[in-house]
Amino acid sequence: MQWRVLLLGLVLLRLGLHGVLWLVFGLGPSMGVYQRFPLSFGFQRLRGPDGLAPLAPGSPGRPGEPSWLQPPAPGAAGSGRPAARRPGPGVCGPAHWGYALGCRGRGPDEYEKRYSSAFPPQLRARMRDLARGMFVFGYDNYMAHAFPQDELNPIYCRGRGPDRGDPSNLNINDVLGNYSLTLVDALDTLAIMGNSSEFQKAVKLVINTVSFDKDSTVQVFEATIRVLGSLLSAHRIITDSRQPFGNMTIKDYDNELLHMAHDLAVRLLPAFENTKTGIPYPRVNLKTGVPPDSNNETCTAGAGSLLVEFGILSRLLGDSTFEWVARRAVKALWNLRSNGTGLLGNVVNIQTGHWVGKQSGLGAGLDSFYEYLLKSYILFGEKEDLEMFNAAYQSIQNYLRRGREACNEGEGDPPLYVNVNMFNGHLMNTWIDSLQAFFPGLQVLIGDVEDAICLHAFYYAIWKRYGALPERYNWQLQAPDVLFYPLRPELVESTYLLYQATKNPFYLHVGMDILQSLEKHTRVKCGYATLHHVIDKSKEDRMESFFLSETCKYLYLLFDEENPVHKSGTRYMFTTEGHIIAVDKHLRESPWKEFFSEAGEQDQERKSVHRPKSHELGVINSSSNCNRVPDERRYSLPLKSIYMRQIDQMVGLI
Repeated sequence: MQWRVLLLGLVLLRLGLHGVLWLVFGLGPSMGVYQRFPLSFGFQRLRGPDGLAPLAPGSPGRPGEPSWLQPPAPGAAGSGRPAARRPGPGVCGPAHWGYALGCRGRGPDEYEKRYSSAFPPQLRARMRDLARGMFVFGYDNYMAHAFPQDELNPIYCRGRGPDRGDPSNLNINDVLGNYSLTLVDALDTLAIMGNSSEFQKAVKLVINTVSFDKDSTVQVFEATIRVLGSLLSAHRIITDSRQPFGNMTIKDYDNELLHMAHDLAVRLLPAFENTKTGIPYPRVNLKTGVPPDSNNETCTAGAGSLLVEFGILSRLLGDSTFEWVARRAVKALWNLRSNGTGLLGNVVNIQTGHWVGKQSGLGAGLDSFYEYLLKSYILFGEKEDLEMFNAAYQSIQNYLRRGREACNEGEGDPPLYVNVNMFNGHLMNTWIDSLQAFFPGLQVLIGDVEDAICLHAFYYAIWKRYGALPERYNWQLQAPDVLFYPLRPELVESTYLLYQATKNPFYLHVGMDILQSLEKHTRVKCGYATLHHVIDKSKEDRMESFFLSETCKYLYLLFDEENPVHKSGTRYMFTTEGHIIAVDKHLRESPWKEFFSEAGEQDQERKSVHRPKSHELGVINSSSNCNRVPDERRYSLPLKSIYMRQIDQMVGLI
């Protein structure tokens, strides 16, 4: 009995001491001398990146460091650093992106006002019309002030072409080939918006005025995704017997766009010659081929993201050449991946196969390589493409993904994909670039919707802070490293695909926010201008072609629920430049399949494939009802209110 009394006394004494501490230090009920001692977690203890030595996989890390700075344990998807207590509803705490990016607390009722009810149909129609008006304003001004040049300078209302005076100006010359780029790139956007008269007019202009017999040195990747892809997309729209977008047929059309695509691709083929690895040169002159002083270094995305357009062309023509060279380049890059991590670098020497750039990430230099592994499988049904993608995705999860395993529960920081050394998975820097915002959209296509939701919230949080996405953002310093925003579409694309996957009105509000920011900060006299500085909103006099071909298109589709794209189920897929392609059985049939096997590759150049004549092309690419792609999934995952509130906390809206 005595020991029980003693034990009870000790318990009461301990409770009394705790009570005194709570009252004295302001951690309990107020007694008139209440004082709050703010606690600091995670981000508030960060120091500059200088002097941060990489940690070996599985090491415990340093006290106070966010888990993004710590490598994941072998075989794990993320690190396991204990996190601070999760905040309650309406509080932006260290477990959320809003805390990292400058949280503003408003209380839980703000969420209910903003997102709990459906997006009103009238507001959706107004946003759809605003997105269409944005495209029309940019397109009409290009046609009035810039055509037939490649791009519009929207501030001074002039056209822009290649920089002949400075061949080293690759920022311009890689993209602009003196072939009316903006008009070509915008063709299928006109069709998707149902403007048949302007689409038909634009197609005729392209046929009658655009030529690739130009003394222009262009990047193979840019010419492929912007020009070749658009020509193929528009050709398929014209020849589709169902005409879902309205009457987009062209009187007396004789496959001219397909012939133009063939002509351009033939001019790009020299890039694949005289390369010891099969990886193409980065640039070609459209008249003379590979320049004598050509660089032997190329980025992984540039060399490995040609398979969709080249593959479509091959299957429409019945000529394996184009798909074969593109597929050979993909396999060559794949075979150079690290044996230890399965990762690829971002820059490679095409003659030696040596990795010049050893950074592995999801942004510039690698982004569309991963994207096209999956999309090539969706279009062509080649299982090898899916196997490569699955292996790459697993390596990404193992070495690039940091933070806790689940988006909104568990211990550690929210998930983030970082840049690491391809050979050992060590962190190389503490920034991400805006191109990485495409990745949530890709995750939607494979069904990893929860992770896509979480990663999208990070990029949207940055957008909310600046009204744009800086080209490069340092997640440790919580500040932009590179301050310009050239009207990129990646965040809009992921927003659109996440809305299609979840049907949650949250993403309509995100789209409205982006649309209004673009109108407020980038609209100028004759179009929409690049932001030179996302903080002070100063501008550069350039409107890149992808603004019309992607940014405006995805915004329009986000709000146009009745668009034929959405009424035809799984029929359509978008290229990395946003060009729409119908997925059907003709693209999934390959008469030269044996050429792509390990044994058949060696004999490819000795075998011939029938090349159809002009009058035969119409039969080969005639439209038909689409087959449903195996293993594709249709998602209808309405998010619970509490789940969306947690996302809302990430972006600092509450």
